[in-house]
Amino acid sequence: MDITNTTALLAGSVFGALAIIFGAFGAHALKKHMDAERLESYETGVRYQMYHAILLLVIGILPQREYTYYATNLIIIGILLFSFSIYGLVLSATFGRKIKVLGPITPLGGLALVAGWIMLFVAFLTL
Repeated sequence: MDITNTTALLAGSVFGALAIIFGAFGAHALKKHMDAERLESYETGVRYQMYHAILLLVIGILPQREYTYYATNLIIIGILLFSFSIYGLVLSATFGRKIKVLGPITPLGGLALVAGWIMLFVAFLTL
């Protein structure tokens, strides 16, 4: 198995498990402390994390190309920047110390996710 396959499978598994944990934490523990708008933002982070965890698992079972390597790395970076910055923004705002520097990081994570999907498109063109 290629290193990209292994990386994608391991990252997808970890991010998938964390999405379930974070989702349950939001639904049960945070719901009492957040208004609806913050909870919706938090859930967006969880949802995108899970979507991309599943995508990483799919990439892990695909034949590997140069562009699947790039896609894997961009998606991992995208999850970390997008979802985790949302978690940080929402949690810090909820508990009174909003970390404003995370705001500009979220769209960078979104761009990394889009770039990962584009790399997959290019990889599929070469199949």
